[in-house]
Amino acid sequence: MIRLLPFSSTLITAIFAAAVLLRFAQRGGWHLLFWGIGLVLYGLGTFSEAFLGLTWSPLMLRLWYLTGAMLTAAWLGQGTLYLLVRKPGVAHAVMVVLVLVSVAAVLAVFSARIDPAALYNIHRPASEQYKTVMERLPLTIALTIVLNIFGTLALVGGAIYSAFIFWRKRVLPNRVIGNVLIAAGALLPASAGTLVKLGLSDWLYLSELLGATIMFVGFLQATARQPVQATAAQPATS
Repeated sequence: MIRLLPFSSTLITAIFAAAVLLRFAQRGGWHLLFWGIGLVLYGLGTFSEAFLGLTWSPLMLRLWYLTGAMLTAAWLGQGTLYLLVRKPGVAHAVMVVLVLVSVAAVLAVFSARIDPAALYNIHRPASEQYKTVMERLPLTIALTIVLNIFGTLALVGGAIYSAFIFWRKRVLPNRVIGNVLIAAGALLPASAGTLVKLGLSDWLYLSELLGATIMFVGFLQATARQPVQATAAQPATS
């Protein structure tokens, strides 16, 4: 049954991404666009993970590592950066760097050598075996670390900061709750590396599903309509 969890994560993430991108189409906002892109990457990661649980594919392994291990957190975090940073040009400058680093990540992953003979069990999670199957040069490892640190700090830190601002001003309690849920949901897949190191690879699937679900609930809560009198003169919102 646990092998079905990545498919569930993909479905929920697809719905989540569609909701965010629809909101972007209706209202605009760079933060919504980057959140939407980040969620598409999240969904590609869980889909490729689900695919690898059924059959071996070098392409899907590369896609899984690129999206799930490298890019998702950074692009979600960039969305939060656009939401919170008001100084003109700062978020755009970081965005240019992120695009360049992402291109470098794509080149590094798709030029890496893969040894299918090192795959010891096709039915075990990719997160448990990729280190022996796919070559990871120091540049790839460095990019993975930098992208994940940036993304996690921006996404989780930004959500906690937003929740604190609304709580301190005693306004929009739905956004306090919503941002806390987003932070909690983002931390779950971010803990994946620890789970794998502890030999709990199967629980990675559950953390991804719970993470996507909790973030989606947080987004819905944070964007729920409130009475007009409670929404005057507020700080940046989603």
